[in-house]
Amino acid sequence: MTETPETPQHEGAAGPAFQPAVGTDHSDYALPTSPSPVSSPEPSPESSQLPSQGPSQGPRGPEAPRYSDLVTTLANIRSEVGKAVVGQDAAVTGLVIALLCRGHVLLEGVPGVAKTLLVRALAQSLALDTKRIQFTPDLMPGDITGSLVYDARTAEFHFREGPIFTNLLLGDEINRTPPKSQSALLEAMEERQATIDGVPRLLPDPFLVIATQNPVEYEGTYPLPEAQLDRFLLKIDLPLPPRDIEIEVLRRHANGFNPRDLAAAGVHPVATAEQLAAARAEVARVRVDDAVLGYIADVCRATRSAPSTSLGVSPRGATALVATSRAWAWLSGRTFVTPDDVKTLAGSTLRHRIQLRAEAELEGVTATSVLDSVLASVPVPR
Repeated sequence: MTETPETPQHEGAAGPAFQPAVGTDHSDYALPTSPSPVSSPEPSPESSQLPSQGPSQGPRGPEAPRYSDLVTTLANIRSEVGKAVVGQDAAVTGLVIALLCRGHVLLEGVPGVAKTLLVRALAQSLALDTKRIQFTPDLMPGDITGSLVYDARTAEFHFREGPIFTNLLLGDEINRTPPKSQSALLEAMEERQATIDGVPRLLPDPFLVIATQNPVEYEGTYPLPEAQLDRFLLKIDLPLPPRDIEIEVLRRHANGFNPRDLAAAGVHPVATAEQLAAARAEVARVRVDDAVLGYIADVCRATRSAPSTSLGVSPRGATALVATSRAWAWLSGRTFVTPDDVKTLAGSTLRHRIQLRAEAELEGVTATSVLDSVLASVPVPR
């Protein structure tokens, strides 16, 4: 969805950078637009004594200001992207979390809901290099990773980098290419390197894959294999906009907005790679109490034993939930993770990792309903 060059309304200088989401219902596992206020008790005194986990004060303690300058900087990313994209605040928040966690994101939605524009605006707001791959049925792995090219003048082979050697890689319509080409991303997503002709080549840092896909029932799509789905930190759905948002999109296009010229729309860099690295270091210091770790493990293990699932959440998925919960807590201005953080991010982090039995799908069971049942049954630590 798109906006005109007009500058959006920013948060007040005296208020927090990420305003609490009003009326957010997490039961359907839609990613909220902004962190919510603290609603869970602080960790126990025993957990606060861990020296390696940083300051032990609560959210308003003197050593843990509720909103740091880095949080404000990352909040400006959302405002900057909002100059080009309307009504997708939840998706922007998810991309910020992925940047903090060094994870990858799968965006799903019907054609025309600004998936590509969202990624381009994010790259421009961070001054990061970005490249785009349009996945097609005839795409080859070498078209993604690069290949050796023979130079007739020197009679030697030289490596020509593929589009994967970038900071933000946009994989457009990833499920329109066969699994052979999809698999070319596996090593890059997990190891952050690409091996060509037996030689491993490191990818730039930061490196983030943001893949878009159309719903699987669309013609000409190939479902992503489980191993590749498990490597996406988050899966974010981009729904069709409500009527008032769609009217706003039309109004701004009528006023001359050009989605191909983001600079004219006023989208400019508001954060640097160095600031992003510093924010990641802060997130790594967010404490996770043993009780919360046990809660995450119990939730993930419960998905494996659910009667409707053929494949539950893997240990990789559990570690992903730890990472996203940490990032969410940090964006909320806290130095510790609460069970509410886990519940908030469970849907976007775990849903795409759950595979259902065929008979369960015929009965109308969904991954969302499985998670709903699991979160309702697993005891929450107090």
